[in-house]
Amino acid sequence: MSKLLIKNIKTLVQVRETVVEKVCGKDMAQLPCIDNAWLAIDNGLIADYGKMDDFPGITDWKDLEVIDATDKIVMPCYADSHTHIVYAGNREGEFVDRINGLSYEEIAKRGGGILNSAQLLRKTDEEELFQQSLLRFNEIIKLGTGAVEIKSGYGLCLDAELKILRVIKRIKDLNIIPVKATFLGAHAVPVEFKDNKQGYIDLIINEMIPAIAKEKLADYIDVFCENNYFSASETKKIFEAGKKHGLIPKVHSEQLSHSNGTRIAIECGAISADHLEFVNDEDIALFKNSKTMPTILPGAAFFLSLPLPPARKMIDAGLPVAFASDYNPGSCPSGNMNFMMSLACIQYKLTPEEVINASTINSAYAMNLSAEVGSITVGKLANIFITKKINSYGFIPYSYANNLIETVIIKGKVFI
Repeated sequence: MSKLLIKNIKTLVQVRETVVEKVCGKDMAQLPCIDNAWLAIDNGLIADYGKMDDFPGITDWKDLEVIDATDKIVMPCYADSHTHIVYAGNREGEFVDRINGLSYEEIAKRGGGILNSAQLLRKTDEEELFQQSLLRFNEIIKLGTGAVEIKSGYGLCLDAELKILRVIKRIKDLNIIPVKATFLGAHAVPVEFKDNKQGYIDLIINEMIPAIAKEKLADYIDVFCENNYFSASETKKIFEAGKKHGLIPKVHSEQLSHSNGTRIAIECGAISADHLEFVNDEDIALFKNSKTMPTILPGAAFFLSLPLPPARKMIDAGLPVAFASDYNPGSCPSGNMNFMMSLACIQYKLTPEEVINASTINSAYAMNLSAEVGSITVGKLANIFITKKINSYGFIPYSYANNLIETVIIKGKVFI
């Protein structure tokens, strides 16, 4: 593999001498950077970095590729710790329904929402599903994402859930960026079990989880803990079943109402609790004594016009906070982490420094990837991006809806 040197970098962002698991509270406002910098990459990994004034010279390197980043910013790629990018078709029609005044819950009761996606997915063969999903996967990398979590949950039966997870495995096996897989069979109750929710939970616990574990198709298990979906007690039973097979819990919690998903997630040792629109002070106190990462999904709250999760309050209370996209067909049809950063600054009043920490180091933690991605640290994967000529890293969230990324480098090779 060729070696790469990026020189004359205006600002090298998120430079950490040692691996940092996560950044909490007031430390999220601290973002270590080097101005007028260079970055060396060897064998797909970050090899060294420093100031141009102290550049040591590397004349012993052969086949050296050099990129001049004058007036450009270099950052680690985003770690998107919550997506649903393996899905079939789209839900464009529901977008119009919401414009006409229907709520997310009302659409779901009419057979739309998750059940609509499940119906489409069951009709789609694995190869077509893979090709549709691969387009989205490549799209998010071009927008700066260098590690991603992908959930199932649009199958809601054994065969379809396995189909989704096998597609995720095919994407993972491409070995482009780190990919984590999450089993979300408890995303909704399918039509055939509408009068027998316990029967569906039994199917998840007794058939789905063992089959998925046998094929080693998932790292995590997730539940949509919400009124009219799965209760806190049901969520706990599903998590306990998953943990017996080595699946680490994640949770959709407090999105449409307060349903105690956060409390259950923390009790069960979840790596993250996501959404949090209706999180309360008691939940914030519980987070303080846990290893669970509070994860905000600003695109979903924006698209559904939901109340904003109290990200500012959580950071001020000393918590770490991660931001992710929630790329999915129903409530956030975008995996653009640059736009998520803009929403975090504009709507949630986070500083650029805080949101960069939330979208790199902290979101990497929410996938157990802190040792591999999320910062400019020697030995980590060289998954980075170079911006166009801009004044500072703060220009990325400021210039919302504009793509300021010029070059994406994945494992030391130019992706775009």
